[in-house]
Amino acid sequence: MVVLNKIYTRTGDKGETALSNGERVAKHALRVEAYGTVDELNATLGLARLHADGGMAAQIAVIQNDLFDLGADLSRPRMEEDAEAPYPVLRIIDTQVDRLESEIDAMNARLAPLRSFILPGGSTLAAHLHLCRTVARRAERAATALAADEDANPAAIKYLNRLSDWMFVAGRIANNDGQDDILWIPGASR
Repeated sequence: MVVLNKIYTRTGDKGETALSNGERVAKHALRVEAYGTVDELNATLGLARLHADGGMAAQIAVIQNDLFDLGADLSRPRMEEDAEAPYPVLRIIDTQVDRLESEIDAMNARLAPLRSFILPGGSTLAAHLHLCRTVARRAERAATALAADEDANPAAIKYLNRLSDWMFVAGRIANNDGQDDILWIPGASR
């Protein structure tokens, strides 16, 4: 349980922050960049959720919760020390990735195959989901940069990869099951 009695601590005034294991690092560290971008993704997804209803809103709510799990995962270095932690360590697990894949498959079954790339836009919800997709890709780049330099949970990286796919397909669903997608016309303005 998290308890926040005081929002500012002044401990980051000199450009450092604490990871979830208490270790202090620079605010521009790869690990902080990765979980910070996941936080930004969650905020953009919150905007998208304002325009969703029913099942889509419920799925987004689950993903937003997953993104807090993902941020906690990325904020804890040295996975080999998880068993020694004085608290349960949150890590993204393969069943979360599997759930995204199942949802992608169910949504994609409703859509006609793409015959062209599509431009971000259409409905308000689709436009927001496409923005979320690009932030998810940036979070994935940050997480893979982290994984190249330090340890990172492979399931967390898979989750981010699948999540951007989820947002792409969900954007098509939000565009009247793809009927209102805006197709790219190569060289149209030449």
